[in-house]
Amino acid sequence: MLVAVDVGTASARAGLVTPSGRLVSRAEQALELNRVGSDIAEYDSEQIWDAVAQAVRAAMRLAGVAADEAVGISFDATCSLVVRDGEGAQLPVSPDGAGRWDTIAWFDHRAQAEAEQCTASGHRVLDFIGGTMSPEMEVPKLMWLKHHVPETWARAGRMFDLADFLTWKACGSNARSECTLTCKWTYLGHESPSWQRDFLAAMGLDDLFERAGLPAVASPIGRALGPLSEAAATSLGLATRCVVGVGLIDAHAGALGALAAFTNVPAELRRHPALVAGTSSCVMALSDRPMPTNGVWGPYRNAVLDGTWLNEAGQSATGALLDHVLRNHAAGGDPTAELHRRVIERVLQLRANEGDDLAPQLHVLPDFHGNRSPLAEPRALGVISGLSLDSDFDSLCRLYWRTAVAIAVQVRHILETLDARGYGIETLHIAGGHSHNPLLMELYADALPCTVIEPAAPDPTLLGVAMVAATAAGLHAELSSACLAMAQPSTRRTANPAARARLERDYRSHLAMQRHRAELVALGMST
Repeated sequence: MLVAVDVGTASARAGLVTPSGRLVSRAEQALELNRVGSDIAEYDSEQIWDAVAQAVRAAMRLAGVAADEAVGISFDATCSLVVRDGEGAQLPVSPDGAGRWDTIAWFDHRAQAEAEQCTASGHRVLDFIGGTMSPEMEVPKLMWLKHHVPETWARAGRMFDLADFLTWKACGSNARSECTLTCKWTYLGHESPSWQRDFLAAMGLDDLFERAGLPAVASPIGRALGPLSEAAATSLGLATRCVVGVGLIDAHAGALGALAAFTNVPAELRRHPALVAGTSSCVMALSDRPMPTNGVWGPYRNAVLDGTWLNEAGQSATGALLDHVLRNHAAGGDPTAELHRRVIERVLQLRANEGDDLAPQLHVLPDFHGNRSPLAEPRALGVISGLSLDSDFDSLCRLYWRTAVAIAVQVRHILETLDARGYGIETLHIAGGHSHNPLLMELYADALPCTVIEPAAPDPTLLGVAMVAATAAGLHAELSSACLAMAQPSTRRTANPAARARLERDYRSHLAMQRHRAELVALGMST
């Protein structure tokens, strides 16, 4: 058996997977999050590890699997930043924060000014992140930490992307994944030297290697790091014979699980990206050559599969935006799965009664947490146009529907940006929580200029991590072989041609709202 762990924004999930790729069991544990305003979000990395351990033990119980039957384990996680001292103790990441809050969440935007400083440098590392540094990457967060919490910086001895922290907790290895360092730390693995020390020094991070304990060379995804430590095996309910594999970022694991069948035809990969969509969304576009695209992160070498390049075009808040709509409307409430279900059912009823073109004068620009792609404007704000005094449940349902429309047409904007670069996209493979939302899946099929593919695998992200674990355990000589052996079938989603005209109108409205927002921002700056 293979143990796959996926640490997302709100929960840690664990799955038991067979060597053929069948998910046998899955368990989930919630994560604690410390929010301060709209820009600051922090985790307790020990609580994350405890949640991982609880999820793994629960998955093992559900599967009825003995501890020594698990031969390999690996982890994916969000690109959150964990800060520890030289002895491995937790350090606070805010000036007045408690020591347990030692992890800056991936979506934390406290380092906006530092990200802009990186972009203003004009350094060539920007050529491999779409031309603009995002506050969601680690370098600006590190700059912020050094400037605003100097006591923590002075005591720091280890800093990790969350996936690397988890492998460190599992086996004590200080190795860092080629995925995490390449995508979030400006490590250029295709060059020698890979670390651009002149850039880090120019950003005031000349002592980063001492403070973060960074290795000179990153480790490829799936490399065996050794067996579980005694302490980790006890926590996880596994045996020390279980081998730990170098992990990766969560969206990248989803891309592996969704696109596994294409790994033997790298020249075709660029035509078949994945949309890994949950709290946020990422269009993961792989290719056999670098295809730099303004406003799109990358190109990243070996960030998902050896020998391929990745461009990553994201939406920072999608599932989180639907939650926000539910939470902030007068007729809404806590965005539970049950409330989402009730709203979706009512949307379907309203469309059956009033027509599919529900609330056509209500428009949403979904950049409530900035625009990651294709505009690369982290300070961008969301817009809602067409509100009335209605505050009943049906008005909530109409707003939810039109927000879902906005999310879908923004994906079209991303795909057209990639196509303009030469991708020639034919299919889009969906992974993540959006695959369980019937409104979003309908809209993706109808609004996008390609065929939408639904996975048969119940959880492509856990499947991707299991492929990594299988490689580490020696079941396959390389990750691409594991992908081919464990790939699961998928189905094509049928589009509704009758929906094209109204969604074309909605797309044009989306582009118009971007222009109008820019005009309003310019007017505000002129006063």
